[in-house]
Amino acid sequence: MTPATDLSAIHQLAPVVDALPGEPVPYRLADGEGMRYEVDNQLWTVIARAADTGGLFDAAYILGPRGAGAGFHSLPDHQRSYYVFDGCVQFWLPGESRILTPGDSVHVPPGIPVAYRMLGHMTKLLFWSAPGGALDALADSGADVVSRIYSADGRSGISRNADQLFAPTGARLHDLPRVAACDAWDDVLPESVEGYFLRAHTGDRRAWPDAINAYGTRGRTTGGRYFSVLTLGGKSPYIPQHFHRQHTENFFVVSGRVWLYANGVETLLTAGDYLHAPAGTIHSFAFDAHNTTMLGMLTSDVFESFFDVTGENTDDFVHTEGLINPGDMMAKLGAAAADLDLEFVGPPPQRTRAVDL
Repeated sequence: MTPATDLSAIHQLAPVVDALPGEPVPYRLADGEGMRYEVDNQLWTVIARAADTGGLFDAAYILGPRGAGAGFHSLPDHQRSYYVFDGCVQFWLPGESRILTPGDSVHVPPGIPVAYRMLGHMTKLLFWSAPGGALDALADSGADVVSRIYSADGRSGISRNADQLFAPTGARLHDLPRVAACDAWDDVLPESVEGYFLRAHTGDRRAWPDAINAYGTRGRTTGGRYFSVLTLGGKSPYIPQHFHRQHTENFFVVSGRVWLYANGVETLLTAGDYLHAPAGTIHSFAFDAHNTTMLGMLTSDVFESFFDVTGENTDDFVHTEGLINPGDMMAKLGAAAADLDLEFVGPPPQRTRAVDL
């Protein structure tokens, strides 16, 4: 395939479907697709490696039963985020703990220990780590499986401590007490890089037409490595076709339906599906179900101010239908696009697939 340094060539690449490409080009994975490993009765489905992202990040879904988890461990050089997609899980940072449910998250800086224990069967987490390389040891672990579910008997797969699982990073284990969980609000982003919990749809919130964007991380909380936005919205048309020269976008559907247009290919994403759009990918998206939730993970943080520029500060946790004029948003964007690593290349795409859906 064409190297990702040639942006004009990237424009022409149809996304790779249901396979990791081994180089930073567009690709799409349906829920359950990726490279799968069973470790400590948890199914790790790797959906992004350093080889697929130009070294920017790794990502995996972790699926497990009640009682599965990992002890306190730290990675010296990797910034991590865990988002709960399904189920219930208890996380620990040093001296504090929370019980997290879908949409909640925990963010772990380099060198800070973290531990977790799943509290419900079929609990599903998104693991994100930057830079890439944290998951390299899985490839040679002997834990690879064909199944898309963890073993029913709880005895299959391999046993690994976290320092073995993340061996190439110099991971360390820590003997720390697991304190009782606290029912805190956790709705404010810190001002610097530190470990923190965040509840779904909280953080810095910006209103859009028939949608609301909530920052889960910002450059100031990740050392500039990435930022994340959880978007809740109603049915919406495609936005104009565009691409970026300096950053990568990653789209995760938490609930609902999202149409993604990438380099001329239209694809429907539903819960658990993922699309990787590296720099140079011409793309657009449209929400196609009421109250759809989509998680965007963007690296680096160069595009972060886009949501500040185009949105309106709000203390609300849900959107108000019809409150904001889309034309007002586009007017704000037009004045700032040159500073946002954003290049428009065409009008919104026309739906061509399953138009009666």
